[in-house]
Amino acid sequence: MYSLLPLVVGFCLLSTVSATATIPNKIYGVNLGSWLVLEPWMLPGEWLRMGGQNCDNCADCIRSEFAFVQAYPHTADQKFNEHWNTWFTQDDVNELKSLGINTVRIPLGYWIVEALVDRRTEFYPRGGLKQLRRGLQQLKNAGIVAILDHHALPGVSSPNQMFAGRCTSDVEFYTDYNYHRALIWAAVMTGLSHLHPDFSTVFAIEAVNEPIMDANQTPGYGDYQKKFVETVRAMENLLGINVHHRRRHHSRDVDASNLVNVTSVFDNMMHRGPCGYEKEICDVLLEALPILIDISFELPGFSLGSIFGLGRQPPLMTNFMDVTWQFNNPSNPADAAIGPQGYDNHLYYNFGGVADPNPDAYLRSICNLQRVQNAVKNRNIPLWFGEWGLPTQFNATDEFLVKWADAQKLAYSKSAGWIFWNFKIEKSKEAGDEARQWSYTEGVRRGYFLRDPAAVHDPNVCDPYIGPASSTAATSTTAATSSTPSTTANSTIPDSTTANSTVSASIIANSTTNGN
Repeated sequence: MYSLLPLVVGFCLLSTVSATATIPNKIYGVNLGSWLVLEPWMLPGEWLRMGGQNCDNCADCIRSEFAFVQAYPHTADQKFNEHWNTWFTQDDVNELKSLGINTVRIPLGYWIVEALVDRRTEFYPRGGLKQLRRGLQQLKNAGIVAILDHHALPGVSSPNQMFAGRCTSDVEFYTDYNYHRALIWAAVMTGLSHLHPDFSTVFAIEAVNEPIMDANQTPGYGDYQKKFVETVRAMENLLGINVHHRRRHHSRDVDASNLVNVTSVFDNMMHRGPCGYEKEICDVLLEALPILIDISFELPGFSLGSIFGLGRQPPLMTNFMDVTWQFNNPSNPADAAIGPQGYDNHLYYNFGGVADPNPDAYLRSICNLQRVQNAVKNRNIPLWFGEWGLPTQFNATDEFLVKWADAQKLAYSKSAGWIFWNFKIEKSKEAGDEARQWSYTEGVRRGYFLRDPAAVHDPNVCDPYIGPASSTAATSTTAATSSTPSTTANSTIPDSTTANSTVSASIIANSTTNGN
């Protein structure tokens, strides 16, 4: 066995003390979609100017980050850096702060940790981590906290989706090899969130965005949920950050003032001794720590210091899609919890399966929503609505969109809060009027949203709709034990998923899903 002392010494030298953020009393948030995981439908004009293409099936042309970098290997990094610099800026941060936004959810690809990418077969832009640091620093200065959302997983977690980073039907995430890479990503992000001062605005790390809804198609996902939590907690434990209410005894609490104790923990890991974690978790940390040390030399903001004081930091929240996201006897992420954990629910009406396509049915459905109550029954609390929007299946009037915005905000505010998809959409000839119903900032400009995210135009908007529901509305508010997969054939429309609801097997069998 080789000595781990040099590795541990290096790790402690790069350490700095920076207080980790905590969840707001009520989340009022937006997604920073298409920044570090680019979805061409959201900025079609820029995508074409970059050299991308438009096609009905995103797998058939240059319509994903993977395809772009594969097509332009020598210029892709520069082009993406220009995109990162201009899509999310200080002006955007200033606007979000002025609108009372207190939280952002940041979709990330696994390739932001560049050491995880196999450059022989995987093609993604480089340099994103420096941009993430820049954005987090700006958000921190504005008092806005962040969720790091593992949106695009190694091996691809969802078929034929732009948000997966690569449009392909070959889904390989749900394998031991790619689960392991995702755990290393989680360990690195946990370390950065506690050790880098600009990452101190992070309060949660989300394990997987929108896994395939049929649990029969996600083998090993329940085991991965537990290993994800253990990875985050093992890294925190190594840093001396205590997590109470553990599911079972794990590694010893590290006295951060004693380097010998840290070294001892590493040595124990190699032998599955008193550390108590599975060997894979120990292996994940051993693979993540050299990556963190390398990042410390490349990422501005790390300063030589000590690990003293980290034990006073609060632990990060681990974060999963709630159990109702999947059907066919899914694992409940509540069973994986060790310490603070949050649950994410996504709800879009525009792809069908939730309510009849008319204003009254939409309002009756949302005004009788039972997802928060069901989350309590499923032990999936705190729950927040991490993606939602204003799009509809019908031509909505401005008058209706004011009501639709109010009703959704009132429903989702019964939970820990809400995060709108998206903070902005390109306004261009190519994008048409997509921003009208998909951009939060545009929604404020048009008067659908008030500038105060906690306020609504009409707090009684739901009064005429609460009570016995029609059959459609009742379906959408039934205790969710399965999900309604739904889709659109138009690949330029955002990839979004409908509500979870009890549905017939025939609907499930004949549907697919899109999601952000």
